[in-house]
Parts: sequence; C-alpha cells; structure tokens
Amino acid sequence: MTDLPHADIGVIGGSGLYSFLDDVTEVSVDTPYGPPSDALLIGEYAGRTIAFLPRHGRTHSVPPHRINYRANLWALHSVGVRRILAPCAVGSLHQDLGPGTLVVPDQVIDRTYGREHTFFDGLPRTDGTLPPVAHAPMADPYCSTGRDTVISTAGAQGWHPRPDGTLVVIQGPRFSTRAESLWHRAAGGTVVGMTGQPEVTLARELGICYTSIALVTDHDAGAETGDGVTHEEVLHVFKQNIDRLRPLLTGAIKNLPSDRACSCAGAPDTDQS
Repeated sequence: MTDLPHADIGVIGGSGLYSFLDDVTEVSVDTPYGPPSDALLIGEYAGRTIAFLPRHGRTHSVPPHRINYRANLWALHSVGVRRILAPCAVGSLHQDLGPGTLVVPDQVIDRTYGREHTFFDGLPRTDGTLPPVAHAPMADPYCSTGRDTVISTAGAQGWHPRPDGTLVVIQGPRFSTRAESLWHRAAGGTVVGMTGQPEVTLARELGICYTSIALVTDHDAGAETGDGVTHEEVLHVFKQNIDRLRPLLTGAIKNLPSDRACSCAGAPDTDQS
C-alpha cells in the first residue's frame, strides 16, 4: 500500500462534517478484513492532511451492528493516521445533560455482541498473514491529549462540555428499554451510543490515539417519562448542531500538538500493516 496518500489525522463521523476539507481526494483502500464503510475522503486543513471516513457510509446505509469496524480502522491506519477524532450521537442517562450537551468521555462500557472486535483473533487474514497474539491495555481507553485538546477547544468556543463520563455502547440498531437505561445508569453510565465499540479497542490495538466527541441528542428511555427516543429525533438534533461541531473539529485539529506524548502508541502491536 505504498502508493496510498498519507494522512495525519482521521475523523470518523457523519455527513456534513467533512465539508471543512480543501481539495478532497477520494481514496479507496483494500484491507485484509474486507471493504470499509466507504472510500476515505482526504484533504487539507490548517497545514495537516485529514482522512474522513463516513462511519455509516455516505448514504447512511450501514447500521451500527453491521459496520466493518476492523476494515475502517485498518484503512485509516494504512494511510498513516495515528490520531482519530470520533464525533457521535448519544443519549443521556442524566437529566442535567440535555440535548445539545457535549460530553468527552474518559471511560467506556461495552454492551455489544457479535461484532468483530479485535485484530488479535489468531485467524489468517485474507492476505494470508497471521495476526500476533496480544492483549491490548484498555484501563484508560481514550487519548488523554486528544481529550484535553477537545475540552479546551470546546470551552474556548462557548461550549460547556462535560469533561469526563462513561459511554455505554449498546448493540443497536434498536434503542434501550427503560429497564436497560436505568441499568446502564446504575452501572455508572453517563451517555449511551451504538458505535463507540469496537472502534476504540481496535484503535488501541493499532496504536492509534482515539478521542470520542459525544453529542447528546436525547434523553435515553429510562432517564425520563414519555414515549422514549426516536431515530428522527436523534437525526434532527444532530443536524441542528452540525454547524457547531464543524468548528469544534477544525479547532481541535489545529490545536492538537504535533508530537504524541500520550501512552496510546504503546499498544501490543503498533505496526501490523
């Protein structure tokens, strides 16, 4: 893959978030785990080359439980990405964190199942190579430098971000029952989403810094009375905040220090490609 262009920072997100890139080039990447959700869109911003990957595809046709997370992370790693900013829509488990709130989680609880969640599965890849046997450290799943950068950038732009919290990742595509929401909150959850795992785990296995940027779009089912959340509600609130998220992303990209001083690169195998 020596003929692939190089990118410094990756952004995994939804439509409308890559319009800040200049002179976008569409790059298709073959991976030993099959095709990623879409082609990478690579462009320049603030002197850095950014690779944007639509998590659900550009037409939002891939549901969260069917995303090829391994191919997505491998594709970004293949073009040189070693830092990822990952905006996502989440439901709040607390009344004081309403729609439009920004949460920068420092912990994650994985409630998914059946997803290909590791590169270290001991099975041959499609190119015939074997992955190493290794166990990724995940005590602190998110990049400390990335989180600090997003938090400070958000504060300077007028956000009032929640600077910590636990993201509970459910399987989807359905939303939680009231009992499940109350269970997640009792377990220490702050917000609920469907795509944060295995993204962050796979990033750690590749030695990539990963920072989640969670936008609250609703109160999860057990956090309030009423009819519960709908998909239309989530999309509506997220679209309302696109114009706020875009400068947050560009500001964080600009403010990320050039050197990585965090521990994310110390994964079991940081050069699998």
